[in-house]
Amino acid sequence: MPWSQTSPMDQRMQFISDFLRNCLSITDLCDLYGVSRKTGYKWIDRYLRLGPEGLVERSRRPACAPNATSQEIVAAFIEVRQRHPSWGAKKLLAIVHQRHPRWDLPGRSTVCDILKRHGMVPKKRYRRHIGHPGKPTSQILAPNDLWSADFKGQFKTGDGHYCYPLTVTDGFSRFLLGCQALSSTSVAEAKPVFTRLFKEFGLPRRIRTDNGVPFATNTLARLSQLSAWWVRLGILPEFIEPGKPQQNGRHERMHRTLKAETTRPPANTSRAQQRKFDRFRH
Repeated sequence: MPWSQTSPMDQRMQFISDFLRNCLSITDLCDLYGVSRKTGYKWIDRYLRLGPEGLVERSRRPACAPNATSQEIVAAFIEVRQRHPSWGAKKLLAIVHQRHPRWDLPGRSTVCDILKRHGMVPKKRYRRHIGHPGKPTSQILAPNDLWSADFKGQFKTGDGHYCYPLTVTDGFSRFLLGCQALSSTSVAEAKPVFTRLFKEFGLPRRIRTDNGVPFATNTLARLSQLSAWWVRLGILPEFIEPGKPQQNGRHERMHRTLKAETTRPPANTSRAQQRKFDRFRH
């Protein structure tokens, strides 16, 4: 058997029904329903004037706000803003004050609210937050268990062109598998380097990188074109947490020595710089 439930509207109708039967006084009737006499008289008055619709719950929102900005002042701000869409609240306050020095103008935040309510402030486009699996915890027990890949950081060679060294190391032996001087961090330039390394050293189980291009993006699972290609080859991408290069500390430590011995000073051309990288790797 279901429980019997009554809504506030049903109780008010029952209150009016008992009142119309005139079986109890107003005081006893209000005590029976647990309301004050003021509330009881209010329900009776609304029912007599409006019928059952008068017993419907009404909004308690005030009809007017005593501290609201007058429409005259609001119209003045809107008029100036329409003429100068790039002006902010601070400048609008100064202009309106010059025109109407006797007006009691609102604060800067109130003017900002007025502009937002009238659709004069463009909405910010918030970037989607992509989750992160957290700190990598995989163990490195044999060669090709884990490779680490990263760009050491761009620098200019003697001819004024930027050089982006792509470095790849084996996490078990710390052997520098490759150090290639590229002209950008694009997938088109990085993919041939990995193709050559895979043919020479075999496929690793995992490749650990940071969250920058071309290794990761802000899409689902942070996969980029390059890391999605690794997945199709059976390689699991591992991403360190953003802003925590120490989670790939072995590779970063190698970068320190690589920078000291090959880029100070840099070579005159990209080819000459590549020869310095090859000598360092040998």
